[in-house]
Amino acid sequence: MATKDSKSLSRSLGEFFGHIWKGVQEPVTPSSNKQIVRQETTEEVRQTESGKVIMRRTIVDELEVPAKPPKT
Repeated sequence: MATKDSKSLSRSLGEFFGHIWKGVQEPVTPSSNKQIVRQETTEEVRQTESGKVIMRRTIVDELEVPAKPPKT
């Protein structure tokens, strides 16, 4: 059935969820510096058969500066 080197299903599932849990617990480190250059929002109200509808469009322009690689 199972060879000496193979893992059981329960062990594989435990490792899988362990990796997921580790990823959830890790703090997020920013890999680059993002800066919002411009943000524009337009809003339009329209009357339809089912009532008032608000159409909103947001445009965000971002500037992303990659982090400098460490010197070796």
